Amino acid sequence: MLARTTDPIVAVATAPGRGAVGIVRVSGARLSPLIEALCGRALKPREATYLPFRDAHGEPIDRGLAIHFPAPHSFTGEDVLELQAHGGAVVLQLLVARCLEAAADIDAASGHARLPHLRVAEPGEFSQRAFLNGKIDLAQAEAIADLIDASTEAAARSASRSLSGEFSNEIHVLRDALVNLRMLVEATLDFPEEEIDFLQKADAAGQLASLQAQVAAVQTRARQGALLREGIKVVIAGQPNAGKSSLLNALAGAELAIVSAVPGTTRDVVSQTIQIHGVPLHVADTAGLRDSADEVEQIGVARAWGQIGGADAVLFLHDLTRANSDAYAAADDEILKGLQSRLSATVPVMDVWNKEDAVEAPRPRPGITLSAKTGVGIEVLRDKLLEVAGWQAVPEGIYLARARHVQALARVSEHLAIANAHLLARAQLLDLLAEELRLAQNALNEITGEFGADDLLGVIFSRFCIGK
Repeated sequence: MLARTTDPIVAVATAPGRGAVGIVRVSGARLSPLIEALCGRALKPREATYLPFRDAHGEPIDRGLAIHFPAPHSFTGEDVLELQAHGGAVVLQLLVARCLEAAADIDAASGHARLPHLRVAEPGEFSQRAFLNGKIDLAQAEAIADLIDASTEAAARSASRSLSGEFSNEIHVLRDALVNLRMLVEATLDFPEEEIDFLQKADAAGQLASLQAQVAAVQTRARQGALLREGIKVVIAGQPNAGKSSLLNALAGAELAIVSAVPGTTRDVVSQTIQIHGVPLHVADTAGLRDSADEVEQIGVARAWGQIGGADAVLFLHDLTRANSDAYAAADDEILKGLQSRLSATVPVMDVWNKEDAVEAPRPRPGITLSAKTGVGIEVLRDKLLEVAGWQAVPEGIYLARARHVQALARVSEHLAIANAHLLARAQLLDLLAEELRLAQNALNEITGEFGADDLLGVIFSRFCIGK
């Protein structure tokens, strides 16, 4: 993709399907000949003009608004033409085909001198060009996709903050402080004979400690932002008839799963994304875990264990009406052994005791007591899920972040910790100190894309829709 950024591109920039308005977007250099061919006239910059969009024979394909954004004052930093027509799929494809046809005619008439070959855009290529032309950085480009994909109001607002540059600004502040610290270290390395101790005079140790504290604060907000974007996967597990389907329905506030007193009713995984205080939780109801001669139920149990293996948290649901039965307790113990063998120590398993409304029996071990039938205890469980996920009260200025941002910040923190150790042993380890600071800056640069590899850019932008 990166090798073809000089080609003008065209694509439908609105979602597939029917709508009142659809947009065809063209971006590239020297679009004036194409604009005249499509619109029959030149357009005033950034002014919407209502006119017919004509085919090669002069017949109107549709009527709508045409807007020309001359470079560099456009989203991509190139000349951009937007055709706003009626939002039918056929109409929009006819306009794309007409753009390609008109460009080819201009190529043929001018010997390819006036307009480079126009082609259909690849996924994310408009946003990629905005990044490559310095209109946005990489974190802002990702925020475009995150804003489109946001599943909660909190996620949408946070993605908007990232798109406006709040996250990038924090990264730039960290980078500037890091560059200043690197400058002091390099000066000390370059002028070892000088009597002035640059590091001591500028309080390099204090600067590094302050920088570490700032990174830690940004890490905390980034983890919250990543949680808003990704959410967590919660699997409800337990024996048949413990009330797993009822609990899913209670959490979702809708009748999503079939509830029956017949053991083994749930044969497949039933999933639903819910939100708690804006945080998305992907909740999966699974088949009851038990040995069964029923081939279909065996498949359901195997799928349940598969879901459990990929969980971020497991709700181990127990039936209070049977909890003091030796056979039931033994079966629960076997399930617990299975959970412990399949899950890492970092995945929490929460004991949830259901059917509080039907019995006053004590819990065999600590956990959350509730009734999926009456709703008692459901809010306590919701709050506990957020706590387990690591969610804190949403600060007003939180921004959306991705897992790669969190990982990059973790590397920054690690390099700074090593750098601090080298600073304490300054006389022998200044070279190593300088290297750790350089690596920390590289990790920061990955977030905003100052030094991004082509393959990283390709992965990020290929996940965009065609018209972005």
